[in-house]
Amino acid sequence: MELKKQITEKEALLKLSSLCARAEHCSGEMREKLYRWDFDDDAQQRIIDKLLIGKYIDDERFTRAFVSDKITYNRWGRKRIEQALYQKRVPKDIYNAVLDEVPAQRYIEVLRPLLKSKRKSVSGRNAYERSMKLIQYAIGRGFEMQIIRQCIDNAEDLTDDQFSE
Repeated sequence: MELKKQITEKEALLKLSSLCARAEHCSGEMREKLYRWDFDDDAQQRIIDKLLIGKYIDDERFTRAFVSDKITYNRWGRKRIEQALYQKRVPKDIYNAVLDEVPAQRYIEVLRPLLKSKRKSVSGRNAYERSMKLIQYAIGRGFEMQIIRQCIDNAEDLTDDQFSE
């Protein structure tokens, strides 16, 4: 079995700053990498501090980009985004503040077309059963019940033109 060569703090800083220069990353991701590279807590903190000072990582900036991407491209709701940010060890006060800035209307704009599309493939014995399946689908994507109810309750009233904005 081959032993891995321990990298130095300087090499780790260079690798991580290069990684951060290419894409947004949070401090939790950087700590995880340093942990896997077997750096002790003090060395991890020194490297993280240097990355923060150099503005390579900024958890709020990362969170804003992450939230925007997940809503726009992955079509996730708030709960799923919160869970992903928690797993990335972003501080709760940072991600709650950013998520609180997202208006409910933004989630509705994302969820309505999803439900319209899903409605075509959902079968059930009655309207109640179909609605429950749509609610379950939306919950799985991380949307909150009040947003789901707005989209489900108003779905019958909406025409195709309103869904395809």
